[in-house]
Amino acid sequence: MFGLDNLPYGVAGDRVVVRYGDHVLDLAAALGDSEFRSPSLNAFLALGRPAWRATRRRIQSVLRAGSEHLIPLAEVELRMPFEVADYVDFYCSLEHATNLGRLFRPGEEPLKPNWRHLPVGYHGRAGTVVVSGTPIRRPYGQIGGPEFGPTAKLDIEAELGFVVGVGTELGDRPGAFEDHVFGVTLVNDWSARDIQSWEYVPLGPFLGKSFATSISPWITPLEALEHARVPGRAQDPEPLDYLKRGAPWGLDLRLRVELNGETVSEPPYRGMYWTPDQMLAHMTVNGASLRTGDLFASGTVSGPDDPGSFIEGNRPFLRDGDTVTINATTVSGMSLGTVSGTVT
Repeated sequence: MFGLDNLPYGVAGDRVVVRYGDHVLDLAAALGDSEFRSPSLNAFLALGRPAWRATRRRIQSVLRAGSEHLIPLAEVELRMPFEVADYVDFYCSLEHATNLGRLFRPGEEPLKPNWRHLPVGYHGRAGTVVVSGTPIRRPYGQIGGPEFGPTAKLDIEAELGFVVGVGTELGDRPGAFEDHVFGVTLVNDWSARDIQSWEYVPLGPFLGKSFATSISPWITPLEALEHARVPGRAQDPEPLDYLKRGAPWGLDLRLRVELNGETVSEPPYRGMYWTPDQMLAHMTVNGASLRTGDLFASGTVSGPDDPGSFIEGNRPFLRDGDTVTINATTVSGMSLGTVSGTVT
């Protein structure tokens, strides 16, 4: 699950590491590169794909030969893996968008007229993106009425996040998706549904989402996911030219959502309507810049029978003390790690 074909990056203490089995490799010690003597991946992310590929080959070579710089995973404290510059959350699952449309707007068409023409998204709050294991405090806000108090409808959203390595200047259109995106991470976009449903018209999510977004401590490089790439889902109507896919950036992944150790859903990522290359194209088509450390997420991953949020599955909302853990594997069984949080 964490062999030579995987090698996700993270941060332990003040060093960049790579996971290998039940150990981590101290990259500063093993490779000697200065960008790894840092409590953040950002300096390495900014180097670009040729450097990412070359470094991956060097790491594989070191591990094949055996290294004295391997440390047991149990002996390190994993930290936030990168400094988040901007955070954008999309809404790319047809099943999720349809389910929520029916719940939030009963009697209306579940999808808004624009949904099949562009990947709908909103800007989240980069400062409240936290690493897995960070306790999640139940948020307060206005609840329909209006009344003020703690949310009674705390929910999760199982998502896949994409981490930008190489940015662009303001007004510059990005090149190919793989020239800019370093890798992926698991995301739980915690959601207060009662706050969200009262505030989201007309400008979209705000306090119902901005209190916390959890990510995995591991960033899996795109090179590790080549075997999981598949064509994206068929789209009707055909997207505008700037959203036409130039490469197969669908991913055959299976997520698993656990509540207090019990599996409650296994949503498939493969069926997402909008793919990450289309998300990146739409996010920047107006001239908005990219920055090293930008994070954009897929929105809730839901399948026809496997919702990625509790509200879709008609499950009880989260209670204080509940722990939610999301993990994911590729078709070959390669692990993308886990993202976990406990409600306080």
